[in-house]
Amino acid sequence: MRTAAVLTEYDTPLDLRDVEEATPSPTGIAVETDACGICRSDWHAWKGHWPSVPTDGHILGHEPAGTVIAVGDEVENYSIGDQVGIPFNIACGCCDNCWSGKSHLCTDGLSLGFARDLPGAFASEFTIPKADFNAVHLPDGMSSVEMAGLGCRFATAFHGLAHKVNVCAGDWLAVHGCGGIGLSVVNIGAALGANVVAVDLNEDALALAKEVGATATVNAGDQDVSKAIRDITNGGADISVDALGIAETCRNSIDCLAEQGQHVQIGMTTDEEAGEIGLPVDKMVNTELEFVGVKGMPPNRYPELFRMIAGGKLSPVDLVTDEVRLSDVSDQLRSMDDYDTLGMEVVTEF
Repeated sequence: MRTAAVLTEYDTPLDLRDVEEATPSPTGIAVETDACGICRSDWHAWKGHWPSVPTDGHILGHEPAGTVIAVGDEVENYSIGDQVGIPFNIACGCCDNCWSGKSHLCTDGLSLGFARDLPGAFASEFTIPKADFNAVHLPDGMSSVEMAGLGCRFATAFHGLAHKVNVCAGDWLAVHGCGGIGLSVVNIGAALGANVVAVDLNEDALALAKEVGATATVNAGDQDVSKAIRDITNGGADISVDALGIAETCRNSIDCLAEQGQHVQIGMTTDEEAGEIGLPVDKMVNTELEFVGVKGMPPNRYPELFRMIAGGKLSPVDLVTDEVRLSDVSDQLRSMDDYDTLGMEVVTEF
C-alpha cells in the first residue's frame, strides 16, 4: 500500500488514505516520490474549474521527482535506484507531434494528475507509462526539490521565453503576476538578458521578484499598470507575460506592449472567465501584436534548461519558499483562493 492525498469532491480537503501500491506497466516505471510541487494548476483542478478531472478518489500532483523502485519489462533507459523527474505532459511517443519533437502537444497525450487514467504524485509512490520517452534523469548535483521546483511552472516559462518568443538582450519584458510561474519568468527572462518589470499586488512577491532578477516592479493595487509599464519602458514592453490567467492581467499584458510586441499566455483561467477573455482585436491588428500560448515543455528540451542551471544562470531552487508534508496540501491549496502564497511550495514528507 501507499499513502495518497485523494480528491473526493471539488473544493473540499483532500482525503489522506492508503491506496493500492504503484505497479508499472511493461513500458513504465514506478517511482517513490521524493518531492512534488504544489502548483496553481492543482488548485484549478481542486476547485472544479476543469470538470474533466474526476472526483472519485483521483490523485492530483504533477510536478514530481523521485527514485525508481520498479521497472517494466520493456523499459531500456531506467533502472531501480535512478533519480528521475517527470514532465507533466505524458506522451504516446509515436504520433506526428512526438516524432517532430513536440511531444508536449501529443495527439494522445495525458496530463499527469489531471486525467482519469493517469493518477498524480500527491502520493508516496506513482507510476509513469512509456518511461523511456517521458521521464528524465536528474543531472548530477540536482536535488529532487530543485527538480520539483522546475515542475510545470519553470519548465513552461523556459519553453515560452526560450523557444516560443524572441527574447533578446536588452528587451523589456513585463510579467503580470509573481506567483510560481511569474517568478520563474522573471528569473529566466533576466538570465536571457531582458530587462524585467514584475507586476503584483503583494509587496513580498515583488521583493522576491527583485531578488531573482527583476529590474523594476509595479504594485498593481495603486496605479494604472499598463501606463506604469509604458513609462518605465519608454513606450511599451517588447514581450509581456500573463502568468495569472484572469481577464485583468491578460488585458494589462496586451495593453502594455509596444508595436509588434508579443503577449505570452501561460496562466490558465478560472471559472469566472471559463476560458474566454475579451481582447482588443483592432489594437492587436493595427499594432501587429502577437498572442502566444504556452503549455509545458517536451522532455527533449530539458538538457538546455539543465545546462543553464548547472552554469549558475538559472536557480529554480531559489523560488522554493517552503517544504511541506503531504497532509498539508489541502491547506496550501486553500491558501491559493486568496493568492496567499509566496514562491513555490514543495511536498517533501509523504
